[in-house]
Amino acid sequence: MASHIILPKEEEEEEEVEEGLGVAVEADHDSPEPPRYRHLQPAQKALPFSATCVRISRDSYPNLRALRNASATSLRDDDAAFAKLDEGDYGYVLDDVQHLTDYLPELPTFPNPLQDHPAYSTVKQYFVNADDTVPEKVVVQKNSPRGVHFRRAGPRQRVYFEPEDVKACIVTCGGLCPGLNTVIRELVCGLSHMYNVNDVFGIQNGYKGFYSSNYLPMTPKSVNDIHKRGGTVLGSSRGGHDTHKIVDNIQDRGINQVYIIGGDGTQKGAYEIFKEIRRRGLKVAVAGIPKTIDNDIAVIDKSFGFDTAVEEAQRAIDAAHVEASSAENGIGLVKLMGRYSGFIAMYATLASRDVDCCLIPESPFYLEGEGGLFEYIERRLKENNHMVIVVAEGAGQDLIAKSIPVADQLDASGNKLLLDVGLWLTHKIKDHCKSKKMEMTIKYIDPTYMIRAIPSNASDNVYCTLLAHSAIHGAMAGYSFTVGMVNGRHAYIPFHRVTSTRNKVKITDRMWARLLSSTNQPSFLSKEDIMEAREAERLANRLPVPAGSSEHTKKHSASVLSNGEK
Repeated sequence: MASHIILPKEEEEEEEVEEGLGVAVEADHDSPEPPRYRHLQPAQKALPFSATCVRISRDSYPNLRALRNASATSLRDDDAAFAKLDEGDYGYVLDDVQHLTDYLPELPTFPNPLQDHPAYSTVKQYFVNADDTVPEKVVVQKNSPRGVHFRRAGPRQRVYFEPEDVKACIVTCGGLCPGLNTVIRELVCGLSHMYNVNDVFGIQNGYKGFYSSNYLPMTPKSVNDIHKRGGTVLGSSRGGHDTHKIVDNIQDRGINQVYIIGGDGTQKGAYEIFKEIRRRGLKVAVAGIPKTIDNDIAVIDKSFGFDTAVEEAQRAIDAAHVEASSAENGIGLVKLMGRYSGFIAMYATLASRDVDCCLIPESPFYLEGEGGLFEYIERRLKENNHMVIVVAEGAGQDLIAKSIPVADQLDASGNKLLLDVGLWLTHKIKDHCKSKKMEMTIKYIDPTYMIRAIPSNASDNVYCTLLAHSAIHGAMAGYSFTVGMVNGRHAYIPFHRVTSTRNKVKITDRMWARLLSSTNQPSFLSKEDIMEAREAERLANRLPVPAGSSEHTKKHSASVLSNGEK
């Protein structure tokens, strides 16, 4: 399989002289004319970087690892075959998405129907410039490289589907999240109203619906008010992903645009569907819209539904505060969602200002001894006569496992089933206070399903609309991608970038420091914990080992690199 790499100038010339590689240039996917290939002659002036994409064999490029390092991108071998990394001046790297012309080079293009749409006729420069990209990191220093960029989302002047030929389908997978119905509504209405697409179908009950259920016809009228409801009108499920069965049905039914809404596991499934579609040479665009209430999707600023979840979490925290402050030595304990990432707990804590302690998966804590949670609880109750504790569902799982040995169990999506940290912590606090002969009242509140089952708020409704429209524009232009907001701009992101790692709270970051300052809680971290967190962050950003680091840190770094951890 070929990868798509722009060689640095010196290496490009060296490769052509020494190995005589045949290098072909194709026009940018947004160019008015369909792409045509021609061989560059030495005397010919090369096209500018932004209008070229050089194709070479992955096996013939020995410096792929160096290019991965330069772009701060860690690729598995099977992902490298689909990577499109384009280099420019000043350390600029475009981590581009797949396009239909990568494997169907002679496809015709058509004028975008939006150019004749009355709603957009007054918009100046409505179509996105072919060279527009979005930086992954917006804060840079004067002499630092420009870094990784992603292709900017938005409508293109030329599209690769005629509206009457489009047959689109929409599927929702995984757990519920506020905003699912809004995304479904805007996909249906956007395809119909912007691009005059009439054939849109809903896949019921997740991935298995592709091959086990009838496809549900959807029209703007049928989805008119679904955004006012929680959940998903299409139904959802975990698991059920059978790539060959799914693509067989896509092919048999003539589907040529697939919109997949779900979390990182769902996006991995979308990536496998795209790979099989490409292997079969089908003219099908796959657009992923990331969904996770935990906000743990990598690269993007936030996932839809997160604002709603934080807002709803306030109700539970307020209730816990009322209960705690109305009793002598009252404790309100609230468990919020966050299997691997504690963003909901952190932001809900910062927004509330009534929380005295926040526990998240990224920050280890301990119960007994000096500086432990029990000591802090005693001190806080003595000072204030009540306290509120917020705990993310994935926090303290290592402590629970030590006290309650249990075999690892997985759900249908392959996620480890977690033990109830809220219930466990409630009993532990009760036992401790009883041993200290302390009078105490504790109220445990678990609003998990109340939070994720409600309709999205105004902020998330707007975000869902923009995500859906960006997905439609990208699919019509022939791209396959995951869409998301990066530094405030919508961008098309390669599937492997959002599935290879998770977004987590950085406990060495200022935001976590703000939380500790707000709650006045101890960090519960040892010096070794802090060093390991900094080391993990350094490796994720591929920074050099700081001068004067301990031998333990250097050995740990070498161990992590040798094991391929990020």
